[in-house]
Amino acid sequence: MKALIVIDFTVDFVNGSLPVGEPAVAIEDRICELTRSFVDQKEFVVMAVDLHHENDPFHPETRLFPPHNIKGSAGRGLFGKLQDVYEQHKDRIYWMDKTRYSAFSGTDLELQLRSRQITELHLIGVCTDICVLHTAVDAYNKGFQVVVHADAVASFDQAGHEWSLRHVESTLGGQVTGK
Repeated sequence: MKALIVIDFTVDFVNGSLPVGEPAVAIEDRICELTRSFVDQKEFVVMAVDLHHENDPFHPETRLFPPHNIKGSAGRGLFGKLQDVYEQHKDRIYWMDKTRYSAFSGTDLELQLRSRQITELHLIGVCTDICVLHTAVDAYNKGFQVVVHADAVASFDQAGHEWSLRHVESTLGGQVTGK
């Protein structure tokens, strides 16, 4: 069994307060296509969406990045056509708030996957070298097979993006498809 994890493809991360910019805009159609495909195949689809609280002095990212994906803000909404895909299929897509880079950290993701006997995770979204990579590392450490769709991930750091894709293959034994 397999699942698709759509990571942080929000307004703030595409063209908002912490933008990946054009590389993220360029993968919008592919992200929507993969999401629809997994939904149509009745596979488990997760929207893993970053959640922050305004002026949170205890969150480590407060020191690292400008405010982003603030609870209740427009920037936390899914970007572009992905919002439409979600609205059309939200009865078959699992929305999951996350507060750390990895979609596993402090969430019930592993429980949701294990209860469905899922062994293979397909990862898409942003940023390749931050949230996608940390999710891939945790998935590997938990014994899941990892597939990253290179044509559906992006970063504001091209060198980090490329390194992360190599790391998934060479160190995690994962598959990188869509090159």
